Amino acid sequence: MRNLPWGWLLALAGISFRMLGAYNRVMALRGALVAAWLQLDTVIQARQQAIGSLVDAVEPGMAAERSAIEAMVAAQVRVATAAEVVRRRPTTEDPVAVLAKAEGDLAAALARLQSLVEQHSELCHEPAVTQPTKDLLELAVRMRLTRQGFNDAANAY
Repeated sequence: MRNLPWGWLLALAGISFRMLGAYNRVMALRGALVAAWLQLDTVIQARQQAIGSLVDAVEPGMAAERSAIEAMVAAQVRVATAAEVVRRRPTTEDPVAVLAKAEGDLAAALARLQSLVEQHSELCHEPAVTQPTKDLLELAVRMRLTRQGFNDAANAY
C-alpha cells in the first residue's frame, strides 16, 4: 500500500477530469446547435406556408407564367426535403450544405415569382397576395437572424 504511485494516480485523475470536461463542452455546443436549428426550422416552415399561400393566390391569375410557378413549387419541395434530412441530424455538415443550395434555388425562384406578381398590377392589390408577401418580407428578416445564430452555433461546435 505504501508503494502506490500517487503521482501517477493524480495525473490519471487530472487527465480523466479534463477529458470529462471536454466531453461536456462538446455536448453543450451540440445542444446549442440543435436549439439554433430548431429556431431556424420554425422560420423555414413558416416561410414554406407563406410561399404556399402566395402560389395558391397567384396561380389562377398567372396561367401564362406556369413555368415560374412550377419552378417555385419545385424549389419549395427541394427545401422541404433538405430540411427534413437536416431535422434528423442537424450536426452533420453535408445535409446542411444541401439545404443551403436548395435555399439559394428557392430565393431565385421566389425573386422571379415576386417580380412577375409586380408586373401583374391586378394581383398586387389583392389581400390574398399582399398578406403572404408581407409575411415573406417579415420572415426574411427573421430568417437572416436565425440563420446567423445557427451559423454561429455551427462554427462554435
